[in-house]
Amino acid sequence: MPPPSPPRRLSLQQIVEGRRRAAFVGREVELDLLRDNFATPPEDPRHRFVLHVRGNAGVGKTSLVREWQQAAREFGALTASVDEGADSVPELLASVARQFAEQGHPLRALDRMLATYRRALHDAAGRLAADGDEPSPAALVAAQAGLVAAGAIPVVGALAGGIDPAVVARGAGGLRAVFGGRARQQEEAFLLAEPVRALTPVFVAELGRVADAVPWVVLFLDTYERTAPLLDRWLADLLLRGRYGELPANLVLTLAGQRRLDPAHWGDRGRLVADVPLGPFTEAESRQLLHGRGVVEEPVVREVLRLSGGLPVLVSTLAANPGAAGEANATAVERFLAGESDPDRRAAALACALPRRFDEDLVAVAAPAAVPGLYGWLHELPFVVEPHSGRSRYHGVVRAPMLRLQRTGSPRRWKETHDRLAEAFAVRRDAAAEGIDPDRLWAEEPWRRAALDVLYHRLCARPRTALPDALRAGIAVCGQQPSAARHWARTLVEAGEDADSAVLRDWGRDFLIACTDHGPRPTAVLGLLLTRVELTDTERAAALVARGWDRFRAREFDAALSDHGRAIAVDPRHERAYQGRAVVLRALRRYEEALADLDRAEEIAPTWAWAVRERGETYRRMGRLEEALTVLDRAHALDPADAVPLGSRGLVLHRLGRHEEALEDFNRAIALWPEYAWALVRRAQARTALGDLVGALADLDRAEELTPGLAGTEGERGEVYRASGRYEEAVACYDRAIAMDACYAWAHGSRALALEALGRLAEARADLDRALELDPEYGWARAQRERLG
Repeated sequence: MPPPSPPRRLSLQQIVEGRRRAAFVGREVELDLLRDNFATPPEDPRHRFVLHVRGNAGVGKTSLVREWQQAAREFGALTASVDEGADSVPELLASVARQFAEQGHPLRALDRMLATYRRALHDAAGRLAADGDEPSPAALVAAQAGLVAAGAIPVVGALAGGIDPAVVARGAGGLRAVFGGRARQQEEAFLLAEPVRALTPVFVAELGRVADAVPWVVLFLDTYERTAPLLDRWLADLLLRGRYGELPANLVLTLAGQRRLDPAHWGDRGRLVADVPLGPFTEAESRQLLHGRGVVEEPVVREVLRLSGGLPVLVSTLAANPGAAGEANATAVERFLAGESDPDRRAAALACALPRRFDEDLVAVAAPAAVPGLYGWLHELPFVVEPHSGRSRYHGVVRAPMLRLQRTGSPRRWKETHDRLAEAFAVRRDAAAEGIDPDRLWAEEPWRRAALDVLYHRLCARPRTALPDALRAGIAVCGQQPSAARHWARTLVEAGEDADSAVLRDWGRDFLIACTDHGPRPTAVLGLLLTRVELTDTERAAALVARGWDRFRAREFDAALSDHGRAIAVDPRHERAYQGRAVVLRALRRYEEALADLDRAEEIAPTWAWAVRERGETYRRMGRLEEALTVLDRAHALDPADAVPLGSRGLVLHRLGRHEEALEDFNRAIALWPEYAWALVRRAQARTALGDLVGALADLDRAEELTPGLAGTEGERGEVYRASGRYEEAVACYDRAIAMDACYAWAHGSRALALEALGRLAEARADLDRALELDPEYGWARAQRERLG
């Protein structure tokens, strides 16, 4: 018999978590509430599907949520916990899926769709550069201007989806107007435009599947006071019958925040929700915690009770270090610091409050004096949240007075430390920028996070002198990634609070209100910047161009033309203003005026590859294929690493009947960008024309793997089968494509030819009639209808 294997060694994190749980005291009523809820069947009217913990900062909500999560696991629950770090519905779903997978229950269908969504967010500009028989340059422009943003339509807030609600409100017609009229883009357009409506039914179906394998599924949403504006409507809608599908009855949702739930969203769901107000510790609970930590001398206990007010985080802090005798009006934090005998540790504890979140490298920057074991010691402090996560932070109730002590006690050291931290984050920001298009930096989360930390520390060090740079950053955010404007505005608010700057506070709050009230549209924020800030001509032009893009996306073409025109008047050498106006003019089919603006943009910036590529797209839309080919050659020469001009040129060559050359361009584009699904579908077309039907089907299989469920891919598969004489299979493919998108005019037209080959002429004529009804300018279908009589 083999010897028993040695017990698995515990990790440091497991040991720390075990100590934390062992030190947890009180809250027996709340713990019993959760246990009783699990003991109550979902069919029982006493069972609650939503538990809402609320209370002031420092009252112990996060600690209780952690205990609840552990208790839920003891009941066999599959659990996931999310805080404000996941600040959109797609991010929340991704976090839940990741945690479920770690517990052995992956949500594979959701993971696949999230992967498609993430690729689409980053690659939409390229994949939508060309569109089927008729290009969609408006889609390319919109995507590159930051149209597609991580978001959450129909949730109200700055993380609402990538397409403006004014467009989405027009339904499929509005989507087609922005993304081009071809059905083969519609599924992806819908995912980009309304990620919540696309992702949530898949999430609900996956919840139902995993819920069959476990006793309970429990989702914990902490710091809900921050995420409620983004998630309230979605969560409330999730509970409505039929909105997103049937939720499993063994699902429990737990929310933890500072305020009551908004009655506008939760008022009629009271019977589902258990309201759990959390107050400070009772004196008995405080004494229990203190006695457990060895604080038993009655004068000290009474002083801790007085200083802490029963707030658990302060009771725990003072239990760890009750402090020396001092002035009667000393705060809890001051008393805690006074009790630390090592002056270097005391100074380090103060300095490490300055970064909003810290890791070991940032601790060395904030507290450069050598203190042995400092990083580990910090994580033993009771007010350090998310220890050993790389995103550790001080609890706000403790951090705020520490910041105040440093700001007022040593203004010089305050500025110097913030300057060092700003430089450290600038190094991270610059490293994160490597290989990223400068026009997409604000869309990249690692770069954005570091850039906002640079802004925060510079604002804290010098609020007034750093404000202009912060406002310029706001223009860039609105131009590249409107959904990130809320993060930027919150950074101003936090810097204003921490540096005690009323100017920063007021600006940040105004911007935050504008973000919340207007969702993803940056128009209100840009309006504040344009009317209330002294900007240089270049900055004013940039703000007007950003607002012009926003109005273009909402199909407010006159306003978009006006903004771009004003930008040109302010800065006549602003090439992006000319390029933006050209795109608006092109959408209005004023092609010659658009080309004139592109002439001016290229005159100002002759090596700007994007403007050259736009000219090629304009020529292609005009049907001037030879000229498009020449210009796309130049765009490729300017940026050989860009797959999009190659893909677009391949389509032009294919349209010109030069299929071998088209195939070569598609091959090179896909080699540069292996996940270029649009080019895979177009290469399938070229291979079909060259008789390589096996290769065409392989390309379509790969495209389906990358972007599953697109009607266009299924329609192209029908083309391959039709070209090989497999008409019944072709009809079945067209049927599936039309089932995915009933407005897919091209599929109706192509199915008509397959039906004709099968001798089903009446059905063929009906399909051509339907194609013309959907697209009256579909000349090919009209010719076929006349031919069939």
